[in-house]
Amino acid sequence: MDQELGELSENDFMLPPIKYEYLDHTADVQLHAWGDSLIEAFEQCGMAMFGYMTELAYVEIKQVHTIEANADDMMGLLYHFLDELLFLFSAEPFLICRKLKITEFNAEEFRIVCKCYGEEFEIGKHPQGSEVKAITYSAMQIIDEPKDNKFEVFVIIDI
Repeated sequence: MDQELGELSENDFMLPPIKYEYLDHTADVQLHAWGDSLIEAFEQCGMAMFGYMTELAYVEIKQVHTIEANADDMMGLLYHFLDELLFLFSAEPFLICRKLKITEFNAEEFRIVCKCYGEEFEIGKHPQGSEVKAITYSAMQIIDEPKDNKFEVFVIIDI
């Protein structure tokens, strides 16, 4: 764990509005997320994935972990970002996130650093949603149109 609960500020507990939806897809699910920036769209896509795994209202902010993702292009960066989040859930510390905050987003070097706020997943406390097996590149889209204030991502996850 990066930070103990006592080191969190009041701002760390403020949750952003939900800006994502689930779209039907044969045998899988497509995450559609948007935001006021590409950074927010990435954060919302990560939250959409966690929201598919459990009901986020049951998740408390008790721990903070930092992940890093690197890639050769923007689609690879989105893929690796979500894959790092999935790994955080699938292995120690089995973290289910309630909030994501990207602290570094380098669109030229394709690098993300993100703080992940949540707690260890507990059967009984957290309703079990669908298991996310993998992130896919299938039909992945990143819409980055600042002049139109349009920032969206579409990602199919294997469930």
